[in-house]
Amino acid sequence: MKVITMLRINKSLTEEELLEGCRKGKASSQRDMYDRLAPKMLGVCLRYIKDREEAEHVMIGGIVKVFEKLDQFKSEGSFEGWVRRIMVNECLMYIRKNRNMSLETDIENVTDSPNLNVMEDSLDQADLLKLIGELPVGYRTVFNLYAIEGYNHAEIAEQLNISENTSKSQLSRARKWLQTKLAEIESEIENNITNGST
Repeated sequence: MKVITMLRINKSLTEEELLEGCRKGKASSQRDMYDRLAPKMLGVCLRYIKDREEAEHVMIGGIVKVFEKLDQFKSEGSFEGWVRRIMVNECLMYIRKNRNMSLETDIENVTDSPNLNVMEDSLDQADLLKLIGELPVGYRTVFNLYAIEGYNHAEIAEQLNISENTSKSQLSRARKWLQTKLAEIESEIENNITNGST
């Protein structure tokens, strides 16, 4: 009996090849695309939605939408950036649908841009993202859209159906909240160092 051994070379497809396969409805291409996108896009969803199971649900729905709208992607700009926009929109729809976002309209002491340098110097990225995840949902949503996604206040106002002043107020309050938390963390570190050295 003759045994024939076949070697299968698992060639990694380029993004363009994967896109072409997905447009043709190839299940293997869709699976590969999902595997490439899911980890990063889950990270995006978790920044907006604290509950991991809900974030995964939104992410999966977002990827389904990506497959449905693939013909709208004209290879102008980054594919990942295009997917990320869809994910952010899905997260915002989830937040609006669940009505768990309270937005305060007080605009006292509003500043346009948060000082992220202090936070970046004090914490590594994972700790900073965890801290951002602890923000109240309204603050967190505006902070993510402005500081991480790069939306301006006019765009945020349109996305969330709020005024630009409300967006600025939410950002200012998020910034103050984060600075307070950072001060607590720094104080705790200093106390540990002082107590450890005596």
